Parts: sequence; C-alpha cells; structure tokens
Amino acid sequence: MGEVFFAPLPKSLYLGCEMKLSSLLGHARELLQLTHTSGKPADHLIDSFFRSHRYLGSHDRRFIAETVYGTLRHLRRCDVVLQGAVGGQVHDVLPEDGFLLLIVTYLLLIECRTALSSGDLLPQLKSSRLKANLDDALTKILSQAIDEEHDAADRIGIRYSYPRWMVERFFSQYGEAETERLCVSLNEQASLTLRVNTLKATVEGCQELLKAEGVDTKKTQLSPLGLEVPKRINIFELQSFRDGIFEVQDEGSQLLPLLLDPKPTAKVLDACAGAGGKTLQFAALMNNRGEIVATDVQKFRLDQLRKRLRRAGASNVRIKEIRDLSSLRQQFSEHFDLVFVDAPCSGLGTIRRNPGMKWTVTEETVQELSAKQLEILNMSAPLVKPGGKLVYATCTLLREENEDVVEAFLPQHKEFVVADPLLFLSKFNLQKLVSSRYTRLLPHRDGTDGFFCAVLERGTL
Repeated sequence: MGEVFFAPLPKSLYLGCEMKLSSLLGHARELLQLTHTSGKPADHLIDSFFRSHRYLGSHDRRFIAETVYGTLRHLRRCDVVLQGAVGGQVHDVLPEDGFLLLIVTYLLLIECRTALSSGDLLPQLKSSRLKANLDDALTKILSQAIDEEHDAADRIGIRYSYPRWMVERFFSQYGEAETERLCVSLNEQASLTLRVNTLKATVEGCQELLKAEGVDTKKTQLSPLGLEVPKRINIFELQSFRDGIFEVQDEGSQLLPLLLDPKPTAKVLDACAGAGGKTLQFAALMNNRGEIVATDVQKFRLDQLRKRLRRAGASNVRIKEIRDLSSLRQQFSEHFDLVFVDAPCSGLGTIRRNPGMKWTVTEETVQELSAKQLEILNMSAPLVKPGGKLVYATCTLLREENEDVVEAFLPQHKEFVVADPLLFLSKFNLQKLVSSRYTRLLPHRDGTDGFFCAVLERGTL
C-alpha cells in the first residue's frame, strides 16, 4: 500500500478523521519510529501497520500516512529546526518524544498547521520536563530560522533534507544547479501511473473502462502505453484491475521494455524479475509468443509474479527459482536473444515514492551494491547468444551503480560493446534521454522516476 493511495491532506489539518488528533499523532509517531529503526521501505511498513490497525478509518489512515511520508521527506530540515528550538533539552528527550516532536515540527513548519496546540501533544509525551516547557518549544519551532551560512552541500542538504554524502555525489555528477532541481523534484509526490495490458485492452479501451468506474485518466507524455490518474484513489479495488486490464507502473519503468522491443519469436531472460512488472510488459509486447524465463533469488517475489501472470493472462512466461544466476549456465548457455538485468540497487531514483530511503541508504550500501551488480552482470554474460543483447538497468541516480559498473564489466568481456541508444530511442522521438552512450531518465527533467539503462550487444564471432 504505497503512498499513491492517499490524497493530499486538507488544510484543516485532519478534516474527516475519526480519531482525536492526539491519538492520530501517537499512531504517526509509532509508525515513524518503526520506519527509522527497521530499515525497511516505508510503503511496506505502512501497509503492514494498517493491516494490524484495522480500526483506523480511511481519513485516519490518510492523515497518518501523509504525515509520516511528509516527515521522512523533510526529516533533516525538521531535525535542524527542532535542535535549535529545544536546545540543551534535546539530550533529555526520550526517543518516543523525539519522533513525536519531529512530526510536530513537520506539521508546523512545512504544512503550516498552526491549529496544532500543546493540548494535542501532552497525552502523547513521556518527558515531564518537556511537558512543562512545551508551549515555549512550539513557539521556538515556529520562529526558528535555518542558518544559511553553510556551504552549498549542507545548504541544499538541509533545505531539501538529504544527507550530505548524497548531495555531494549529486554535485559531482550533475553540478550544483541541477542537483537542486533534482532534490526539489524528488521531494514531490509521484504521479499515479498505469500501464495498459495490451493482451486485454487498448489504451483507449482501458480509459473507457476506467471512466465507467468513475476514474478519469489522461495519456502519459512519454509512454504510449501509459495512463495518468490525476485523482489519487485505491486503484486496486477497481474491477478493471482485478480483470488484469492494467498494472500500476511508473512511466519511466514502462519505457525500458518498449525501447528494447523484443520480437514475438525472441527468447528473453528477465534475470532479476522480482514481482515482475517488466516481465508482464515483455509478455504483452511479445503478444504471448516466444519464450520468457523469469528468475529471482527471492521466492516470495516470484510467488507475487505468479499471481500477476494469471491476472494479466500472460502465458509465455516460465518461472525458475534460483540460488544465483550461475545455476542457469548449464541449461541456458548462449541461449537468450535478450538478457535483461534489472539489477538490485539503492533505488534513489524512486525517492518520490519512498522518501525513507534517504536515511536508510548509505555510502557503504552503495559500495556493496555496486560489487553485487558487477557480479550479476558477469554471471549473465554467458547466457546471451552471439548477436544477442545484455541489458543493464537500475532505478538509481548514482554513477557508482550505473556507468561505473558497465565500464568495469566491458574490459572483462571483450565480446560485448555498448549499442548506440539512439537506435532504440529515435522511433519514440526520445533522443533527449540519451546520456553519452547510455539512456537516462531524471525526475526533474522527464517527470518519471530516475532510471539508467545500458544496452550491450554481443558479437557474432
């Protein structure tokens, strides 16, 4: 249950909520603390949290989810303001109170919810000293100014709430001005985008079905298969979804299979299929012909894919559970026309959907992932037939997980060369997505999640 289900909060703070504000704040505090300590994606935690708190009404859930997402988006800025407001008391604050005060700071500072009062907070606070000085702390939060004397990395990092190391990485790749635009766009709420399942409907036919269910849509600008839903609803309750007419999929994610254009006779390996969003799209593009083998090391993801395949009516996909890709070599050596590696990555291109990853991804995480990504590419290479393609894709923004991985792979595999991306992009008039020898999607430029793609061709000799 990602944040796509929740409409923006009304300005009256919690209009329509069934619980008292103090109780809502307590639930939000509990959930924020859970996201901070578990290290798991916020959307999965929120889904699990609401399943275990079924007494919460829809307005209550909306308030809690949007408040937690908002606090995660603006966490560093809120923390700096809170430190300035509480001052020396910060060391006396219990963890539960600290998370509650971060939420309050977000509501006051970012959402401008000035109707919030100390009476709403007192039932949830543990610290007697903080209770005694609460009115003063709230006043200071409202009047606290951000120190603009920081260097550029800290100024942008605090203003838009990103860790310093991440901003410095963005600086080195995109420059200061573009980094600021990137940070702004990653803080915006992602649009709700659907991919029409062409095994069952046309784009226009899907629009008509959704219209009959009271859902207005508009066609996406880049993907010819995409529909944007301006009003945020629980899309999974619709009959058209249950019938497999569409999938929820970011527009950028839709573009990658389109640009690869697998032929109906092709043999395709989706090497890191996960729950299979792109697997399903490959099946539709191939019109249920050819052969698709979908693998992953996580069984529960492949179980999800099985359900999605049945709903979508995709019949040309074979699922194989594996320990790692090397176990495929004996059966599938030089077998596939297309090996698609949607590599496990830091996911920083999807911060709009999971702002908590700002604080869970570290420099060490990136280093570990880049080594794993290169290993996966190396194991995938022998599975590509001569004349076939090995495609490496991520949803991250960092060079270490993108270009650097490909550049480390190529000297070890002289049989592969980087294909000119213009050959794949020109037919969709998407030449602007080319970045040197690679394809790149950026949120502030393209309105999609961030993606990277390299197409590597294997020689025939």
